[in-house]
Amino acid sequence: MRRIFTGLLLNVFCIAITSHTVRAQALLPASMTAAERNVMQDYRNNIGPAANSITTPPASHVRTMAEWEEIDGIMITWTSYPDILAQIVKYAQTETRVYIVCSDSNSVKNYLTNAAVPLTNITYVIAPYNSVWARDYGQWNAYTNDVDSLLMIDWIYNRPRPKDDTVPSAIAQLTGLPLYATTVAPNDLVHTGGNFMVDGFGTGFSSKLIELENSGKSEAQIDTIMSRFMGISRYILMDTLPYDGIHHIDMHIKLLDEETLLVGQFPANTSDGPQLEANLLYVLSNFNSVYGTPYKLYRVPMPSGPGNTYPPVASYRTYTNSVFINKTILVPTYYEQYDTTALRVYKEALPGYNVVPINVENMISASGALHCITKEIGSSDPLLIAHQPLRDTSYTGPFTVDAYMKHRSGISLARLYYRTDTTQPYTVVFMTQSAQPDHWTGNIPVQPAGTRIYYYVSATSVSGKTQVRPMPAPAAYWSFKITGTAGIADVYRVHAEDVFPNPSNGITCIPLKSSEACEADLDVCDVLGRQVQHIHSGRIPAGESFYFFNSSSWTNGIYYVTLRSSGNVTTQKVMVQH
Repeated sequence: MRRIFTGLLLNVFCIAITSHTVRAQALLPASMTAAERNVMQDYRNNIGPAANSITTPPASHVRTMAEWEEIDGIMITWTSYPDILAQIVKYAQTETRVYIVCSDSNSVKNYLTNAAVPLTNITYVIAPYNSVWARDYGQWNAYTNDVDSLLMIDWIYNRPRPKDDTVPSAIAQLTGLPLYATTVAPNDLVHTGGNFMVDGFGTGFSSKLIELENSGKSEAQIDTIMSRFMGISRYILMDTLPYDGIHHIDMHIKLLDEETLLVGQFPANTSDGPQLEANLLYVLSNFNSVYGTPYKLYRVPMPSGPGNTYPPVASYRTYTNSVFINKTILVPTYYEQYDTTALRVYKEALPGYNVVPINVENMISASGALHCITKEIGSSDPLLIAHQPLRDTSYTGPFTVDAYMKHRSGISLARLYYRTDTTQPYTVVFMTQSAQPDHWTGNIPVQPAGTRIYYYVSATSVSGKTQVRPMPAPAAYWSFKITGTAGIADVYRVHAEDVFPNPSNGITCIPLKSSEACEADLDVCDVLGRQVQHIHSGRIPAGESFYFFNSSSWTNGIYYVTLRSSGNVTTQKVMVQH
């Protein structure tokens, strides 16, 4: 957005940075350059009210949307890495409108045509800019009353790039949406999009970079601004990583839905691995998902650079820097030896989504990938659906499916679709509104042990709009298995899932799953059966829970995680390798 500076200081700022920017605009990295560091404090001190924006918080509570929700558009800035931008346009334009911020639409059209990308579903936004990093300076989407009026939120960009800082204003003017800006005290806040993720229900995540960049404010003051402008009621901050130069969490962690985290994983005792594992331990030990249950977890490798090197020697290659575009997710790729595993993880975690790899090896040295150069424009007519998927169980049914469904006109019809064979059509069950506001329920009937059930839900608003969840359904679905009594998970009320990471070299997680609350003892023993560490004694809650040990000071070798409950004893081998 257009900022107002005092004349003299603005001239000083321009003299200091313009020569650098004009010379290297197409090459500006996601990190701050040396020239920018020299002028950042003056830039920050003299930034003023934004033109065409509202600097007081929204009058009513707002809900910041999650990235997997429906969008009307995706924004990019046409400057650096046009080969990658063209691929984003190619795959995004089949899902939503692509807004291309540029200085000359004809040159963009020529490039896309030469790359065999259709010129359809594209809006060209002629506006000034400094860099390609739209995620960091772009607008955020929030709704009043959860699903009512769409509005945009803009922070003070944490780079002295005044043209980039005008882009949210240009998008707001084009779309006719109100723009709320955190630019005026006491609500002034410096922040960056790559260092924020949200679950769509009031929980936000960032690294503690936000505290460093707002050193004059307390954590409580930051929380208040995030609450008033974005509806964030729980703000989880993690320590910055030693070798991540920009400290943006999208370089190593991503929310896939309201309860699922995708987290990068370095080899043992390598690069940012120890701090990343400590951060993960902190989150899993102290916070549950919006459903009140522990977060589910997928791990994806952090790929090495040439010669099997990692940061700080190599660039910060990552697979978590992906971007949802309705039914498609674009995933950054590098080398086949790692890419195959990463793409498999995405397809396993998001069955039915169109998982599209885009090679970003030629841009990762600038500290960013696909998520860093894209920004969503939310749906103007959202139909919000949220559901906690059913888990594997020994219970044979019936199974109640509960879904939160909300539209500003109300919900007129809700359906549950299920099947037990992916080659057969779905069976439809009409859901009924429950006593809990905006919740609808339907039942899947009793099924025999050993059956895997696939299902999704659909809602139709009073105004006639229909939405499904997962969004790519019926190609996408949730699934769970009726395990029967044959497996160890059903012989014992509580059992340990696979310990990770294994081999262990520090903070290590023991996931437990229990069919009901029970008493248990959890220990780690050596090969002679001697107790090395006592982990837990007492009540284990129903569902999933997580326990941890730190093997960093242990001798290399084989250890056993031992779980005792109701007279039953199970063990799991763990290799400690430094």
